[in-house]
Order: sequence, then structure tokens, then C-alpha cells
Amino acid sequence: MSPEAYLLGEGNSSVKHEYRDGQIYAMAGASNAHVLIAVNFATALRTHLRGKGCLTFASDTKVHIEAINAYYYPDVIITCDERDRAFNNFVRYPCLIVEVLSDTTEAFDRGDKFADYRQLESLQEYVLVSQKRMSVDVFRRNQADQWVLTPYTNSAEIQLASVASQSAIATLYEDVALMGNSD
Repeated sequence: MSPEAYLLGEGNSSVKHEYRDGQIYAMAGASNAHVLIAVNFATALRTHLRGKGCLTFASDTKVHIEAINAYYYPDVIITCDERDRAFNNFVRYPCLIVEVLSDTTEAFDRGDKFADYRQLESLQEYVLVSQKRMSVDVFRRNQADQWVLTPYTNSAEIQLASVASQSAIATLYEDVALMGNSD
């Protein structure tokens, strides 16, 4: 399938699909814990970034990775790049991407999807959030273009350098019943 056909079909579809080099993949629904974590994260970031020229998107906006012909739906996207204001249903220049992990997506989110996201030159941080326990992994691109992991747990203050933000991990898990099985 061409990217143009995908975008046209996606605009009329009741089911979200991700697109990877001609192939489309239907996305499963998310648990309540997944949605609450994503909303809490997006709310904290949106509040912090208000008036700073950055845009916060949650779940229904795609990231277009032009270099590999892919479109993904991250749980939260932050872009501070003016060029992204020209697009109606995707962004190309995110500085921060957040994915909430589930049993069915964790391997892909940590593996191939992360490899794909690393093709985005604008991306500075990639955040993976567990819904099984209070655990947030922040992968940050350093000056040598290497990705460095900083894990946060329990009562930690999460530092996000890409948007000069810090937030208590408990804020991200507010009202969330942590799950042993996260599908």
C-alpha cells in the first residue's frame, strides 16, 4: 500500500493502523491503566509547556518517519518545531515520544519501533512507561549521538531534558491501578 492510500484510508477508518513500508497493522484497544498513564503524562507536559511554543499530542496523532516510510501512533508526542504546524494529522519533527508499554507491544516498542524512531533527527528523548509497576525508562540522545538510558522508579523525579521538565513519577501514575498483566 502506498503512503497516500494509507493516509486516505486512515482518515476514514474507525480502527487505527500503523504503517511500515507498505504494510499496515491494526492497533488493539488499550487498558484503562494505559489510557490514564498517557493522559497523566500528556497533561503534565501540556501544562509545563503552555506558552512555550511546543505542541503536545496524545494517541490520535501520527509520527511520520520519512526516512523509512513509516507512520506510528505514539501515546504522547511533543514537538517544538514550527514545521510541524503545517501538517494536519501527523508530525515529522518530534523532540519527545512517550510509549506506554503493554504485554503485546513491549518487545516491539523497545526493539524495532525504537530503532525506527531513532531515524528521526529531531528526536531527543524516547520514554517507555510500564503499567505493571512504577517504572519509567528515559532514553536520551547525547552529544555523541548515542542513546543513554536513565531508569526511574518509585518516588523518583523524572527529568526530561528535551523540554526542561521534571515531574514526580507518582503524578504520572495518579489514579492508576497497576496491573500484573497489561494487555
